[in-house]
Amino acid sequence: MSNFYVRGVLANLITLLIFLACIFIPAGTLDYWQAWVFVIVFEISSQALGIYFLMHDRKLLERRIHFGPRAEQRPAQKFISSLFILGFVGFVVLPALDHRFSWSPVAPIVSILAEIFIIISFLLFFSVMKSNTFAASTIQVEEGQTVVSNGLYAYIRHPMYSGALLLLAAMPLALGSWWSIFLLVPFFPVLAWRIFDEEDFLKEKLPGYSDYMQKVKYRLVPHVW
Repeated sequence: MSNFYVRGVLANLITLLIFLACIFIPAGTLDYWQAWVFVIVFEISSQALGIYFLMHDRKLLERRIHFGPRAEQRPAQKFISSLFILGFVGFVVLPALDHRFSWSPVAPIVSILAEIFIIISFLLFFSVMKSNTFAASTIQVEEGQTVVSNGLYAYIRHPMYSGALLLLAAMPLALGSWWSIFLLVPFFPVLAWRIFDEEDFLKEKLPGYSDYMQKVKYRLVPHVW
């Protein structure tokens, strides 16, 4: 138990330091209020999520902390996971550069509204994780795993990815950049690739998933896709 806590604390500290470096080094300044507000909102939201599931569903938290190319089993997902990490870095580095060179400033009220959407994205993550204890960060099927069709899963097949898209769309605006939103253009095909590959895997490995796909038609947004 103590080893798990120590690893979690160290991982959080290292992630925070990398996070700060990816923002403030490209920005070239600490005088960047949008970044400080964003980091505070992001950290409080993610830590609150972690603390809740540490108390109520530690097994799910263990599934979530194993992520990245090395944790994936399928070759395609190893590559996709690498692109995801690079993409996430881009979503903080490019807005920081935008702030430094004033390419496309955002009105303060827009940045504040974007922070609200970031909080909403974490609420979506919370809802998904409450509904599905098997919501791992990697593509896998465990013994005893069943198809989840309640909660948000009753309307879309991949609500976790919907929350991630909302988060990534809001991050550039929260950090004060309009142009950085266009990073969604190359990111979305990578996400679609992951979704298609994941669904092929689940149809093969998870009993009942094919029937679930027939019942729930939409992947990310109801009545859209």
